[in-house]
Amino acid sequence: MTRPAPAAPHPLPAAPRPGTAVPDSRGRTGLDAEGRELDRNPDVVVRDVEVTSDGWHVLRRTTFDYRRRDGRWTTQQRETYDRGNGATILLYDAERGTVLLTRQFRYPVYVNDHPDGMLIEAAAGLLDDDDPETAIRREAGEELGVTVGALTHVFDVYMSPGSVTERVHFYAAPYAPADRTTAGGGVEDEGEDIEVLELAFEDALAMTRDGRIADGKTIMLLQWAALDGPFAVRS
Repeated sequence: MTRPAPAAPHPLPAAPRPGTAVPDSRGRTGLDAEGRELDRNPDVVVRDVEVTSDGWHVLRRTTFDYRRRDGRWTTQQRETYDRGNGATILLYDAERGTVLLTRQFRYPVYVNDHPDGMLIEAAAGLLDDDDPETAIRREAGEELGVTVGALTHVFDVYMSPGSVTERVHFYAAPYAPADRTTAGGGVEDEGEDIEVLELAFEDALAMTRDGRIADGKTIMLLQWAALDGPFAVRS
C-alpha cells in the first residue's frame, strides 16, 4: 500500500511590518491606516495600504481602483513618501534691498549631479507638531538667527506630487539688522551646519537664472518677491 505523502507544512504567518500592528523604530503604529478611508473622489477606491519602510519617515505602497475618463476601471499602485508637511520663508529688507538665505550640504542633490551639494535655499523645515506660522518662526530663529515679526502668507504648494505627500506653506517677512538676534546656523544635534547668506535681492534673482540657486522653493519665493512682493515694480 502506497504510503500517503506527508501533508505540506502550514506556512508560518508573516511577522507584522513595523509601524503597523507593532511599533516601528519611532514607536509608531497604524501607519498602514493612512488613506484607507478616503472617499472624497468617487472615481478612486483605495483597496490596500502597505508600509514598505521603517525609516525616519514613512514609505507606503497603496493599491487603488481608478475610473478613467472613458468610464473604464483600472487597478493601480503608487508609492508615497510621507515626511509630513513643511514651511519656508523669504526674509527681506526692502530698504537695503537684501534677502537672507541659507547655504548647506544636501546629500540628495549631491548624488544627483549638483557639483558639491552645497545648496542655497530659503529657510525651511518640517512642521512637526506645530502650526505653520509657529514652525516657520522656529526655523527662522534656528537657521537664520532672526526673530520674525509680521508674516505674509504667500501660498501652499505640493512640491513633488508624483510621489511625495508633503505640502509646503510659503511665507515672507521683513527683517532689519536688529532682528538678527542670534548667529543662526541650525541645530547641531540634528546634524545641521548652516551658513547664513545676506544677498542683494537683484543678485539672488540673477542666481536663479544662471543656476547658482537651484532650489525650487527658493526660486518661487524670489520670483514672487519680484512679481508681487516687496521688490515688485508698481505701476
